Amino acid sequence: MSYGGRRKNMNELLTSLGIDWRLFIAQLINFTILLLILYKFAYKPVLKMFDDRTSKIEKGLADAEESQKKLAEIEEKEKEVLIEAKKQAKDIIKKAEDQAEINKAELVAVAKEESDKIVQKAQKVAGEEKDKMVTEVKKEISILVSVAVEKIVSEKIDDTKDAQIINDVIS
Repeated sequence: MSYGGRRKNMNELLTSLGIDWRLFIAQLINFTILLLILYKFAYKPVLKMFDDRTSKIEKGLADAEESQKKLAEIEEKEKEVLIEAKKQAKDIIKKAEDQAEINKAELVAVAKEESDKIVQKAQKVAGEEKDKMVTEVKKEISILVSVAVEKIVSEKIDDTKDAQIINDVIS
């Protein structure tokens, strides 16, 4: 069989199957043109849209991850601030307690000073009262001695002699 015979057999085979080879080639060309048009006007924009969508999703995920990191940083800073605030509060309380101790010590010192002054004043007054009493007692003793001496001596000696005797007795 020659080439022409094979072609005829192929035509007969295609015709017996109901396929017109000219129509088949025309449909194949139409399909290729349609495929090129779809590739240029539909497939590329759809791919671009998918790429854009993928980029947006990736960006969203990256932003979410960044937000998580920032949130973790903020939480860490918040913990640090709380720790620092507690430390400062403890320092303030310690200073207040120290100041209260100082104030207490000052109040005690002032109260002690006041009580010392009161005691000194009382001692001074007591000393003055004692001196008064001693003076009064001396006067009374001098009077008693004078009366006793007068009774003993029966006659009164002059005042100068009397004062000298009293002083001698008292001393």
